[in-house]
Amino acid sequence: MTVVAGYVPGEVGRRVIAGAAREAEVRNVPLVVVNSATGGAYADRGLAPLTELDALRQDLQARGLQVETRQATEALSAADTLIGAAEETGAELVVIGLRRRSRTGKFLLGSTAQTVLLGSACDVLGIRISTDE
Repeated sequence: MTVVAGYVPGEVGRRVIAGAAREAEVRNVPLVVVNSATGGAYADRGLAPLTELDALRQDLQARGLQVETRQATEALSAADTLIGAAEETGAELVVIGLRRRSRTGKFLLGSTAQTVLLGSACDVLGIRISTDE
């Protein structure tokens, strides 16, 4: 059993990881941090530098957590990557960030959060991210 968390660089990602770390501590399970880019897009703003992922892993391990970081650079979608990681690791929880989007934004861009919420075989915890971040 694990907790799986989606990570993007910046404050949003740090808030999601903070929530995921709390859940992993309470549940006494490993934390799997997943960072994803779509279709080999190495310039994707959501793709974290490997040094950042390594530093994140070290910080979480210093807190006493067992942590694995994964980076998918050839993913079809971030949602599928998270759902796949959850299935592979037998996750009991997936942690994602949620932000308010307009109806048009959801229609044009799809919704990673919605796909994870509806497609995950385990519980999903949404960390509310304000729109001004």
